[in-house]
Amino acid sequence: MPTVTDNAICIRRWDYSETSQTVSLFFRNHGIVRGIVKGAKRAGGGFDGGIDLLTHGQVVAIVKPSRDLATVTAWHVLEIFRPLRENISANRAGLYMADLVHHMLTDHDPHPRLFDAFRDALANLDRVDRHGQTLLAWTWVLLCETGYRPQLDRDAETGGPLPSQTPTLAFSASAGGVVADTGGTDRWRVRRETVDLLRQIAAGQAPDTAPDRANRLLAFYIRELLGREPNAMRWVFPGLG
Repeated sequence: MPTVTDNAICIRRWDYSETSQTVSLFFRNHGIVRGIVKGAKRAGGGFDGGIDLLTHGQVVAIVKPSRDLATVTAWHVLEIFRPLRENISANRAGLYMADLVHHMLTDHDPHPRLFDAFRDALANLDRVDRHGQTLLAWTWVLLCETGYRPQLDRDAETGGPLPSQTPTLAFSASAGGVVADTGGTDRWRVRRETVDLLRQIAAGQAPDTAPDRANRLLAFYIRELLGREPNAMRWVFPGLG
């Protein structure tokens, strides 16, 4: 009956009874852990009314390999990321990131780098003018951590060099990256400057232009990887195409 103490961010929560709840927590060193929080909503309990979505805290949980749900015995709030509760754009961006963690990771698969990037991204959503840059940088880390880093420097389909003079290239989800713009229905046409922006992100540089097209491109890629469009993706990227 191992007891685990770790930092975690709440990515899902459900009412379990009048006084308890179930949660899905993204642990820094233990991955996604689903648990039950008994007495979470009881007045005077040790959980301050329950664990809120998109809060960062220190958690203590009893994890039994033979059970689907861990038992959360303590939760100490470290950060509540107030802008997520005051700004609709920040809220939707936070929910989108939580949704992708939920869909793209398997339970008990630790990703400390992704956790740290997630925590930093939630904190950085206090800058309304930087939401796009924050989301793009985090999504890139997500794709790298889950093994889906897009190929940007060579043709992902042939392995050969990409055209150097054309104003547009294309992106193929099935090939996993940038390909020649042949006009085929199996690829999405993209501007060369969008690919250059992604190369900046891949090199660890802050984007120097508006990232809207790059964010939509990565959302398209993730949608194809998942085979469906998560609800939060529709909120952040309506009419993705």
